[in-house]
Amino acid sequence: MTQRMTQALIVSDFADVNGGQAKVAIDTARLLADAGVAVHFFAATGVISPLLDRPGITVTCLGQYTLLDNPSRARAMVSGLWNITAARALAQAVSALDPDHAVVLCHGWAKALSPSVGRVLAASRAPVLYTMHEYFLACPNGGFFDYRANQICTRTPLSVDCCFTNCDARHAAHKAWRLTRSLLARGPGRLPRGLQHIAYISETQRRAMTPYLPADAQVYHLPNPVAALGERVDAAKNHKFVFVGRLSREKGGVIFAEAAKRAGVPAVFVGDGPEADAIRVANADAEITGWLSPDGVRKHLSDARALVFPSLWYECQPLVPIEALLRGIPVICGSWSAASEVVRHGENGIVYDAPDVDTLATAIRSITNVPAFDTGELAQRSAPARYQARLTEICEAMLADGTWARHGAQRDRSRS
Repeated sequence: MTQRMTQALIVSDFADVNGGQAKVAIDTARLLADAGVAVHFFAATGVISPLLDRPGITVTCLGQYTLLDNPSRARAMVSGLWNITAARALAQAVSALDPDHAVVLCHGWAKALSPSVGRVLAASRAPVLYTMHEYFLACPNGGFFDYRANQICTRTPLSVDCCFTNCDARHAAHKAWRLTRSLLARGPGRLPRGLQHIAYISETQRRAMTPYLPADAQVYHLPNPVAALGERVDAAKNHKFVFVGRLSREKGGVIFAEAAKRAGVPAVFVGDGPEADAIRVANADAEITGWLSPDGVRKHLSDARALVFPSLWYECQPLVPIEALLRGIPVICGSWSAASEVVRHGENGIVYDAPDVDTLATAIRSITNVPAFDTGELAQRSAPARYQARLTEICEAMLADGTWARHGAQRDRSRS
């Protein structure tokens, strides 16, 4: 007999929309509530988003700090390694669920919840679906990226080579702390070995993570929901090449600034970050807007000849390139990035093969070869309704299995 999902506990670091990961968690809560599921949204930190003020959604926010916001570095380090308060509160929320009709949907732990919640997830009698929005289930810094070498890292996580390489964006001591956290996650946190159901959001992510996931875990493709926001753009009439995001080294902003200067095109950077000054040095004519509201971002995209996405790391499933394509704006991105999965070279954008200035400048000049393109297929694939249907299908399958509720705790003890 098919069991129907009537409850969902959504677990998130954040209760507010401060990035793609939190946005997907909150969108998930809203979509499930609209489908008649009673949703309990559980978060460690953040001012509760008004988007969660909706019939069918209850919210628990612990009012904690993120690792970066905590005024006490010592407390941030300790809670980041093992957040006892979060684990206890989550265990209480999980225990209130009906395991025959409820699912737990986890959207990450690395910014506030800590590996402690993994132990709670592994012991849950209700089935748990963990959606990977980054690479923290394997990589200590969450990105398979060497911030010192400024390139993708192919070392085996927690290998001798990994442990003795300072790849951290800050300093060696922080890398040591991240290694400790990863060891706690793999050990008492039971991450990922205590997870039976794992969702990936792009093929790029799946390829990178597969070697490090439990061999007996069920793995599902569950791309993020993305809706078209704003009217279609006649990009061929525009002249500006636009970057949207944080101005940090791994995002490739300086390379884009130099490439735009070399290609002789105007560059607009919508965002802010530590590389802002370096971008100004690389291209004095570049416009840096700072962080803008969603409406402000959409306005700059309306003026875009193309969205340039020069990120140097894998990414997971970046949302801005999809949002741009849905508005008819071509995208320029690297072949190593998950963004390339939605870009068809020469049809709706340009995919280039080397993360250097000359190659990107050539790609920018080539945008004139990209015609207007149809967005219907992408809109259908990324539609929130399709995401909700796929998520419901996965959850119903987990509930129908039934073995999680009857044997979850025993299975996890046997794998400890």
